[in-house]
Amino acid sequence: MKGSCHCGNVQFTVDGAPTEAMSCNCSMCQRKGTLMWFVSREQFHLHTPEHHLRDYTFNKHVIRHRFCQQCGIHAFCEGIRPDGAAMVAINVRCLEDFDIDALPLKHYNGRAL
Repeated sequence: MKGSCHCGNVQFTVDGAPTEAMSCNCSMCQRKGTLMWFVSREQFHLHTPEHHLRDYTFNKHVIRHRFCQQCGIHAFCEGIRPDGAAMVAINVRCLEDFDIDALPLKHYNGRAL
């Protein structure tokens, strides 16, 4: 699947397609309005230079929230799963030609952490 930020400065592809998305109510996700799809790092392919991105971390500083330096759209996050594997959380709102309304949502209470 193809994805990008609003201005196209950040472009990526992901192997596979989401079968559900997570809606988190933590202080960051609630403000961004993201719906996340978690994939292994190997499934994610960034097609633009790293310098097109900026990072933001908060709380325990273990998740790199990646966003476009030009338009500010938060397209994905990078982190480590509890089992130690590298993962990427894709903002499904940044996927192209994809029906978000057909995707089941799983709600996560991120405020409880």
